[in-house]
Amino acid sequence: MKQSAFFKYLGIEFSPVSHAERLVSTLGGFLAILLILVISSRFVSGPAAALIVASMGASAVLLFAAPHGALGQPWNVFGGHLVSAVIGVSCARYLPGTTLAAAASVGLAIGAMHYLRCIHPPGGATALTAVVGGASIQALGYQYVLTPVLLNVLVILTAAVLFNALFHWRRYPAAMSGKAPLPALTADPHAPIKHADLVYALSQIDSFIDVTEEDLLRIYKLATRRTHPGNNDPDRSG
Repeated sequence: MKQSAFFKYLGIEFSPVSHAERLVSTLGGFLAILLILVISSRFVSGPAAALIVASMGASAVLLFAAPHGALGQPWNVFGGHLVSAVIGVSCARYLPGTTLAAAASVGLAIGAMHYLRCIHPPGGATALTAVVGGASIQALGYQYVLTPVLLNVLVILTAAVLFNALFHWRRYPAAMSGKAPLPALTADPHAPIKHADLVYALSQIDSFIDVTEEDLLRIYKLATRRTHPGNNDPDRSG
């Protein structure tokens, strides 16, 4: 098996992102979690505080490493954490047994986030923490939704907006990102896209894009097939 094929099966993405962009993401995550730790310690201490911050650490990855990703936009972060917190507390209070309550909290949180269009993976951890976080978290009851969860969400969202605003190519939320006008097309807009074309396009964005090159090609094929229904070749990619 070729080395490139081996990496492909492992799902390793070699995104053409600059070192500067990666360092910016690192610094943003550091600053955001530093603020979260300071604030959370005022409401919960010990191992419980570490569990709460863990879900925010996962959010920090999305907000600062992939600020334009769909799963890290404000509604996803806000709705995902708060809905999951409410579900987690409810399961901890009303379902018998920690095992059943823990499993139900994550499953129900996923379903709720789906229906409310706010899928945010760290929300699953927020729901689970409400169940397995120990006596100090369970003693908070539904106060857990407000402090520390809501407060932490507001802090990390504010940090993401202010920090990413310092860099014009990664404004947050994604709707605020500047879109430079594209040059006029000089070739057939429906011509096959090659791998090298995708690599070049991604390098110009200089930000981690949470989609594989294969997915981009498939989206392109499906879109052009709808525009030109006579083209029935599902593998046309060049």
